[in-house]
Amino acid sequence: MSDTPALPTVNREWHLVSRPVGWPKPEDFALVETELPTPGEGQVLVRNAYVSVDPYMRGRMSAAKSYADPYELGKPMIGGAVGEVVASNAEGLAVGDHVLHFLGWREFSLVNAKTAVKVDPSAAPLSSYLGVLGMTGLTAYAGLLRTASFKEGDAVFVSGAAGAVGSQVGQIARLKGASRVIGSAGSDEKVKLLVEEYGFDAAFNYKNGPVGAQLREAAPDGVDVYFDNVGGEHLEAAIGSLNLNGRIAICGAISVYNNTEAAPGPKNLARLIQTRGRIEGFLVGDHYDLQPQFVQEVGPWVASGALKYRETVVEGIENNLEAFLGVLRGDNTGKMIVKL
Repeated sequence: MSDTPALPTVNREWHLVSRPVGWPKPEDFALVETELPTPGEGQVLVRNAYVSVDPYMRGRMSAAKSYADPYELGKPMIGGAVGEVVASNAEGLAVGDHVLHFLGWREFSLVNAKTAVKVDPSAAPLSSYLGVLGMTGLTAYAGLLRTASFKEGDAVFVSGAAGAVGSQVGQIARLKGASRVIGSAGSDEKVKLLVEEYGFDAAFNYKNGPVGAQLREAAPDGVDVYFDNVGGEHLEAAIGSLNLNGRIAICGAISVYNNTEAAPGPKNLARLIQTRGRIEGFLVGDHYDLQPQFVQEVGPWVASGALKYRETVVEGIENNLEAFLGVLRGDNTGKMIVKL
């Protein structure tokens, strides 16, 4: 233990100080210095190595009732994080162990040991437990296979396909026998990545023209599954290209997260009658029973390189907010992670 660096006396953590209206502004947040906590009974102190920023966090910044409680004003925000135990007052977790937990947005986290998940940094990079092998990956797996009832031979369309979830959805569909995988993204560079690295059959830049027309060109025979990360125009386009008995899984709607007024819904919902189409929203928290199956199937794909992933890494707790805003802007390729 002699070579273990001494712990600081001060912790830095991000607080929400006012609820954003429309696009979040820096003055809605504050990076606050607090006294470094000491673990009580059943607790561990974790020095965070990586913290996650995700689109869903925008919803928690509002007071509106949702599937997750709003962030409290004047208190630290939360989210996924992975790090090293530096002090322990709990059985089963020792100093030097690495854990995944959900008290991010800070340098050090005081975590109840029962809510921490021990991870192995020798089996996979620590950051991957926030993305490809973590909640992000399970979201892709559960949404595609369970919610959208994917089956071999399906043609699959994914919006936000260069993001952390979307890129895995497309690759899992390909690895499990999709007849065609199509993705949309917000830059020509991301489109190239989807086709050349992730193995999508076709991809398009939604900024280059109407989504409906570009989708019909990329999927002339229609789509059987649409995995929606975007909402808005993309959802309407997918309904327009949906085949008989097609399924749509609603994972997110990042295109409308900062709207101050309700976005109009798709104008072509009646088409679901003739296609017998199904739209279903889902939350990954309802599908944690799939976690062992997910790790057993996807882990070897990641280890062998059959399933590729990208991370966009921003360094420093002081840049945590800018990294989050970057996710909303679409700056990231793959999972956006802050390295502390």
